[in-house]
Amino acid sequence: MVRRSSLLLDSARLETVQTKDTHSLTEAIGSTPLVKLKFDDCPIPIYGKCEFMNPTGSVKDRLAKALIQEGVTSGRLLPGGTIVEATAGNTGMGLAMMAASLGFKLVCVMPQKMSVDKRRSLEAMGAKVMIVPDAPLDSLDNFRQTADRLAAERGWFLADQFRSMANVSIHEAETGPEIWEDLAGNVGAFVAGVGTGGTITGVSRFLKAQNRDIQVILADPEGSSLAHWVRTGEYGLSSDYTVEGIGSSRASDILQRHAIDAAETVSDQESYAMAVELQRRHGLLVGGS
Repeated sequence: MVRRSSLLLDSARLETVQTKDTHSLTEAIGSTPLVKLKFDDCPIPIYGKCEFMNPTGSVKDRLAKALIQEGVTSGRLLPGGTIVEATAGNTGMGLAMMAASLGFKLVCVMPQKMSVDKRRSLEAMGAKVMIVPDAPLDSLDNFRQTADRLAAERGWFLADQFRSMANVSIHEAETGPEIWEDLAGNVGAFVAGVGTGGTITGVSRFLKAQNRDIQVILADPEGSSLAHWVRTGEYGLSSDYTVEGIGSSRASDILQRHAIDAAETVSDQESYAMAVELQRRHGLLVGGS
């Protein structure tokens, strides 16, 4: 005979499991930890924010959540609708996760240079992937131009990560405060690369509101024009580089130059060497960007 106390305990356990199962996947986005990095020749403590601990493995999960919430709230994204976005891969993965869980369709437009693994991952999540040439921003074949055109022609919801202020707002509201709170306000500088510019702009807006002396530094691939733009206000010559997802020949509409204090140009070789060091010395499985 089963005692009543056992039944009550089992019922409580079941209720706990059921409660956890009903949580939205979006609740797993954000609140990523900071880890202290060990560099023998650097007397200043350096922390890495583990954005790969978001559900699909990058900071872009935050952005995907914000873009879809903005689309639904504004009424431009209707139930069962199709989302289209120009992506190097990570934003696409975040959008694919959200689309699958919320019942939307997704089309991702990607440049040819993006890895086959990213394409396969997106397709595995149910997204349709369209590959276009590695064309400059002013070309009609450019991935952003293609996404814009598809949205206009077919009535799809353009997530629009390069123009949407929701991109900036989510980092000002969440990423910046997380850094500030975890370091108890002891922040000297914030360093980031730029894809859309949402992270560096949003985090800068929050941190500088707390302490305007905090330095915000752009780490830009050698071959991108953004570092020169930060330093001079003008675009320099751009050239090919292999690091994916960051850098550009032109700043996006949401990247705010006044939010950045300085820029450092980093070669592909330096990026990949640091990625290997972080993987093998610190156990952090990160990429070149």
